[in-house]
Amino acid sequence: MTFSQQCNDIFDRCVKAYHITDDIDAPVENPYAADTIEHTLFEKNLIDARQWHMEDIIRDPAIDPAEALVLKRRIDRSNQERTDLVEDIDTYFRDKYSSVATAPDATINTETPAWAIDRLSILALKIYHMDLEAHRPDAAPEHRARCAGKLDILLQQRVDLGGAIDTLLDDIAAGRKYMKVYKQMKMYNDADTNPVLYGAK
Repeated sequence: MTFSQQCNDIFDRCVKAYHITDDIDAPVENPYAADTIEHTLFEKNLIDARQWHMEDIIRDPAIDPAEALVLKRRIDRSNQERTDLVEDIDTYFRDKYSSVATAPDATINTETPAWAIDRLSILALKIYHMDLEAHRPDAAPEHRARCAGKLDILLQQRVDLGGAIDTLLDDIAAGRKYMKVYKQMKMYNDADTNPVLYGAK
């Protein structure tokens, strides 16, 4: 099994576990041992699943503005947690391949392995929900057909992205590519770099 296939298995398992309750506040047990990459990948998709549904809720035109602000703050925290986990996954790969001798002509990729895996996690959610829409009994046949077509594209995208991730990891393992872990340094979350926040001090 390739690493991307392992990711897909974990992400699909997490998506199904979340939708047992389909509740952003319901606890979901991580079945993998702590301090393993599998545990981190499950946590990553769980954050994505909860945030997916928070983004749905906040778009309700009838939502109370005060509730929307509370939810927006929660989405902001979730985004930061998501970014932190992506950096943890990249750190895992950096440590795993730290002893690899990099070829003199090695190049760096446009995105790190973990940011590509982040996209794979979101794809698992897109596939799950598009499949629901493609089989929604109360939807018009035209709607189901459109969603079935989109589902086919998403499934092919997962194959293509997974192949690209596995190729990148093979290249890093062979020294043909190298990677760095870049901290996101999101300035709007930092009270020392967001002028609205430090101006309020």
